This record gives sequence, structure tokens and C-alpha cells, in this order.
Amino acid sequence: AAPSPRSYTTLRDEAVKLFNSLQQLESERDPVPLMQGVLQTCLDLPPLVDEIYCQLVKQTTEPPAPGGQGDLHYWQLLTCMSCTFLPSPSVLRFLRFHLDSRTESRFPASEMAKYACFIREALGKTKGRECVPSLEEILVLMRRQEMICTVHCPGAAACSVAISSHTTAEEVARELVTRLGLSQSPNLFALYEQSRRREQPVGSATLLADVLTRFE
Repeated sequence: AAPSPRSYTTLRDEAVKLFNSLQQLESERDPVPLMQGVLQTCLDLPPLVDEIYCQLVKQTTEPPAPGGQGDLHYWQLLTCMSCTFLPSPSVLRFLRFHLDSRTESRFPASEMAKYACFIREALGKTKGRECVPSLEEILVLMRRQEMICTVHCPGAAACSVAISSHTTAEEVARELVTRLGLSQSPNLFALYEQSRRREQPVGSATLLADVLTRFE
């Protein structure tokens, strides 16, 4: 990943800035850029990941208006966090208790419970990201949906593939090989990313969501 152009002060000061951003998030009309900014700070300053998880758990515990727009903005950022970073084991245990006992059990079939279920499943797949989610990915995660990735295949029309934040290049390549009827081919297949300056293979374990963020 390219180094972040941001400059930071002390961890304490940055934690205060993030807290202020979370307070602003509740009433933000377009929360996506603010969410991406919080995620970028956490990527650049890993010690703040646990802090943000704890703050989001606090904000989604006994909210003034459960399921209201402000409350859902916090759940949506928590969703993006769960697809980007794993908290420490102690915070992870606390978070799972919050998802299960405080949310899904108390508010079954609610939007909060649906986010809690999505987050719990994501935490079982997240291994860490090279890049924070793109603006498009954040919008998709806010709706608990998958992204559509377009892959251009030599000698064939472009193929659209549904991917999640956890889908690897190898998984997409395997799906395309099956779709194109090439399962019995002795050739090896891989994905390439192409920009104006260069073309390079995408590592088999690379997350496609990170590639899309680099394009953004």
C-alpha cells in the first residue's frame, strides 16, 4: 500500500480527534467520507483500533433512539471496522458479547440485529487489510451487500463477479475458470491489474477489495 500522505500528532491527540469525528458522525448527512477518514487513521495508527471499537460499542449501547439514523451510522462504521481490522482478543470478546447479548437477543429482527449478525460473520473472516475500504465499498457495506467487480477476460466479454471484503484474487480466478469452461485446461490462470502506467499480476491471496481501493 502507498504510504499515507497524512501527518499525525500524538496518539492521545489523534484519539481525541477520532472521538470528535464519532460525535459528528451521528448527525452527518453524508457519513461515508468521515467513515473512511476514521478507518484510514486506524490503518495508519494501529494502537487506535481497539479504542475505536470500544467507542463504537459504547455509542451503540442504550442509544437514545435505537435504530434511528444516528444509531445506524455507528453500526455502519462498526461494520466497516469489522471488515478491515481485528481487535485484540479481550476487545473481541467484549465486542461479541455486545453483538450477541446486548443487541441480537434484545432487538431480534431489528436493523441493529442484522448489522450485529453481519459483523460477527465478518470478524470470522477478516485477516487485516492493506488499504481501507473504498468509498464504493463503504456504501455497499452500509447496506450489508456485496460489490460487483468487472474482470476483462482475453477473448471473452467482461465478466461481472460479486465479491465481499474478504474475497481473494485466487477465488475470483477459480470462479472465472469454471464459468468460461476452462476447468480441464492445463494452463494456469491469474488476475492482473492494469493502470495507465503498468500491468502486474495480482497475488493469489490479495483481497480484491484492496485492489479496487488502489484504483479509487
